[in-house]
Amino acid sequence: MNGKQIKDKLISGIKLAIRTGLIALNDGFICMPVKKHEIMFESFNGKDINDNPAAIYFEWIKQHPEYAKHAYFGVKAANYKELHKQYPNVQILRRFFPRWVWHVARADFWVFNSRFPKWWKKNKRTTYIQTWHGTPLKKLGVDIKHVSIPGISTQQYHDDFKKAASRWKYLIMPNQYSEDIFDRAFDFKNVPLRIGYPRNDVLYQQNNAKTISELKKRIVGNPKQKVILYAPTWRDDDYQKKGSYNFELPFSLKSFFDHVGDNTKLIIRPHYLIKDRIDIAGYEDRVQIEADCDISELYLISDLLITDYSSVMFDYANLKRPMLFYAYDLKHYQNELRGFYFDFKKDVPGPIVEDQNSFYNELSHFNEDGKFIGYDQKIEDFYNKFCSWEHGDASARVVKVMEDKNE
Repeated sequence: MNGKQIKDKLISGIKLAIRTGLIALNDGFICMPVKKHEIMFESFNGKDINDNPAAIYFEWIKQHPEYAKHAYFGVKAANYKELHKQYPNVQILRRFFPRWVWHVARADFWVFNSRFPKWWKKNKRTTYIQTWHGTPLKKLGVDIKHVSIPGISTQQYHDDFKKAASRWKYLIMPNQYSEDIFDRAFDFKNVPLRIGYPRNDVLYQQNNAKTISELKKRIVGNPKQKVILYAPTWRDDDYQKKGSYNFELPFSLKSFFDHVGDNTKLIIRPHYLIKDRIDIAGYEDRVQIEADCDISELYLISDLLITDYSSVMFDYANLKRPMLFYAYDLKHYQNELRGFYFDFKKDVPGPIVEDQNSFYNELSHFNEDGKFIGYDQKIEDFYNKFCSWEHGDASARVVKVMEDKNE
C-alpha cells in the first residue's frame, strides 16, 4: 500500500467516524419534540438555493416574516461561502454539521426537491413535503428496468426509491401526467398536492411587457433585444474521465447568426460542469453563457427556446411561446439512455430537426414569421396536458398547507 492509498484510507476512516457520530447525535435529537414553525429547506442535495424549495421559502417568509428566523436552507459545505454571499438574508446551514443536525432533527417541516439519504432518520413528528424537480420525460424510479450503477442492484435501487417516497407526507404534482408516473415510479401512497410547480409561479406573475423589458435590460443590456435561449439536456455519458465532460456546440455560430435577425442575442444555458468548455470566440457580443442565472428569468426574456430532450420544455410551455427541438443525437439518446415516457416525435410542440441544415432552415422560418407555422394547436394541446394545474399560486398553496397543519 503506497502513501496515497494510506492517506485515502485514513481520510475515509475519519469521514466514517464523523458520520457515525452525527447519526448517533441525530438519533438522540429526533426523540425530542419538533419546534413549531421551524422549517428546513433543501434544493438538489444542498447544491444551491433555487427551484421549488426556494420559491416556497421566499413565499413563506413573505407571508410570515415573524418566522423567518426559524427557516433554514441546508447546503453543502463546499458551497456554503458562495451561497452565503449570494443570499446574505437567508439562514444557511452546512449539511451534516452539528448545528444543521440539531435543526433538521427538530424541524416542523422538511421541504426538499430530491431524495434524502436513506440512512438519515426523520423525526416522526416532522412533516416531509417533497416538491420534486421536474415533469418527467425520461424513466425514473422503479420504471428503470436495468440500473447500471456500480455497487447497487436494480432491485436495491427500486427498494431505495420506494423507501424514500414512503417518508413523504406530501408530493407536489405539476400535472396529471406526472401524478400517474410518480404514483407508480415512486410507489407513492400519501397526499398529492395537485398545484403545479412553485418555481413556475414567476412565469405567471412576471409575464408582462414592463417586467420583461426590465429583465432584458439587466441580463442582456437591451430592453428591446430579441433573445433565443439554447438549453440542451445534460449528457452525462459524454466524458473524458470522471469529472471531465465534453461539450461542443452542435451548430456553427456563424451559420446560426446568418439565419436570425441582426438584433438577436443567443443565450446558452449549459450544465455548470461544462460552462467553461464552450467556445464562443468571435461572438462574445452576440452570445452569453448563463449557467447560474435564474432560468425562469431566461424563460421570460426569451422569444424562442431551443432544446432537445430536456424537461425545460415543460416549464417553458407555461409561456405558450415557440420551441425548436434540435435532437441531433436522437437515435443514440432514445436507444442507449433511459428512454422516454411519451412519444417525443409525436408530442413535442415544435419542429424536430436532427441535422444542421434543417436546424438553420427552421431558424429562418422563425426569423421570418416569429413562430413556426402550423404548431399553434400543438402548443395549446401541450399546455393543456402539462400546464393546466399551473396558476401562479403554487407557493402560496404550499404555505397554506403548512399553516393548516399548525392550526
